Parts: sequence; structure tokens; C-alpha cells
Amino acid sequence: MSNDVAYPVFCTPDPALAVSTARRLVEFGRTEFCKVSVYAELPSVAAVRRVAKALPQAWFRGREKPEEFDVARSDARPALIFGVQGFALPADSAVYEGRLPVACELDDLPVGSIEDAFVTLIGPNAGELNWDSLSWPDAPELDFFGESKHAEVTLLLNTRTRELDEPVADHTVLVHVRSISVDGHQLREPYAHWLAQQVGLTVTGPGQR
Repeated sequence: MSNDVAYPVFCTPDPALAVSTARRLVEFGRTEFCKVSVYAELPSVAAVRRVAKALPQAWFRGREKPEEFDVARSDARPALIFGVQGFALPADSAVYEGRLPVACELDDLPVGSIEDAFVTLIGPNAGELNWDSLSWPDAPELDFFGESKHAEVTLLLNTRTRELDEPVADHTVLVHVRSISVDGHQLREPYAHWLAQQVGLTVTGPGQR
């Protein structure tokens, strides 16, 4: 089993520029199987309802309350913990008490079908766009073979970490490669630098696992 590591290659407060920059990397490695997935953390009931109205097929999941951790029977837990699609979300605001932020997720969509609209839709809230099933080419001058399994591009929205735990007012593009670590050193980091350079970008920080 292998894992990926993602390197930041661009950061901007302009969401449109962030999306267009991420697309340059996506196009560099795009295949016919490439898909895009979206994710956001919504801090209010109003935000949840607004996004659900625009994305009724998306899945919404609320936080589990501490007293529910030991509930053995899954059917004794509220459906919102496991995920409810937007069109089926409960109307009662009390259902969301103690469950915010609510995560919103929609996976495996056609590239170009949702990116711009999603960025506008989530506004200042933390989220991400992730393009996968890409294929990075060989870099013979560096003696690196290409990459498919871990060839991805992520655009972090209003955060700079993959955990979405550091809110900021800008957006960061990440390029993913296979993680091969020896004594704490990522052997394929030069490949990430090479990929960024192919579309006029530069690695700007350490890799994120």
C-alpha cells in the first residue's frame, strides 16, 4: 500500500485565479478517466440549506456528539451522522444543534462541471476541490518514472492545510506525488518540483501528508 504527499505550488486570494491555475496542472496530466470531487465544511444551518438547495445530490454529514460515541446500534444514531443527501435534509433547525460544522461532499463528477460554481457557492468557508485519476509523465532527466495512482491536484479553499483546520482568506493549489520517505526525506520531492515547473509554477512549501 502506498500513500501520497502534496506540495503547495501556488497561493492567491483570488478564487478565480486559483481555479484557473489548478486547471493548468490538471490539463497537464488529464486523462479520459479524470474526475473532480468537492468538499466543504459549513458552519451554520443557513449555509447548509443554501448549499443543499444548489447541490441536492450532495451528501451532508454532521458531527457526532460525545455521548453518542458509545452507542452500539447504528440505527440509534441520527441519520445526519452517516450522511443525508441535500434533498432529504431535515427542515427542523434543532436537528443541527451540536452538529456544526456540517460536511458537504460530492464525488466523481465530470471535470469542468462544478468547479467555478462550487467556489462561489461556499463563499468564505473552508473546502477543497480535488481532481484525481490524472497521469503524470516520465521525467527522464531526473530518472523518475511517471505516476498514475497518486497523480492528483487539490485546490484548498480558504485554508492552507489538507485538514482544513487553518482558516485563511486565500486559496492554495497542491500537486500530489507518491510518498517515498527515507530517514524523513521525500525521495520524489524533486519530481513535484519538475511537475510544477512544466506549467510555470514553483513548489512553495513542504509536502503535506
